[in-house]
Amino acid sequence: MRGTSGAVPNPFNSTSDEIKVTELPPLIRDQRKADADHLRLLSVFHFVGAGLAVLGLGFLAIHYLFFHAFLNNPEMWKNQKGAMPPPKEFFAIFKWLYIAFGMWFVVSAIANVLSGVFLGRRKYRTFSLVVAVMNCIHIPLGTVLGVFTIIVLLRPSVREVYDA
Repeated sequence: MRGTSGAVPNPFNSTSDEIKVTELPPLIRDQRKADADHLRLLSVFHFVGAGLAVLGLGFLAIHYLFFHAFLNNPEMWKNQKGAMPPPKEFFAIFKWLYIAFGMWFVVSAIANVLSGVFLGRRKYRTFSLVVAVMNCIHIPLGTVLGVFTIIVLLRPSVREVYDA
């Protein structure tokens, strides 16, 4: 049981009924240095995210070329028994999907490059937050990058760095 002085009884010492509990000082951590390191890492990973978006754009272009060659080449359908090539409208729908995804990859790459530059310069925090939310759609790596970017940029100490 505790006494009125806040001391804890010592079961191992028969001469003293109570010992004083001292609190350890909190660990001293330079939050500014940690924030700078985190922002530097996020900047680098936004450039990596932009590179992955360009890689995705290349994959999309290769997929389009194969799909186009498969559907529009009459020689591929010549030896098939009773098989008719898919209608042109089928491929037209996919062209719009290729355009939409291609534009998404281009916008994502440009936004990540800009966000990487802005994170390095500690400017346009809101823009980097919007890009972080966009990155959450790119599962799984973009999601991790987006969530960590949001967590770091919402810290009060990081807000102070951007406001200075």
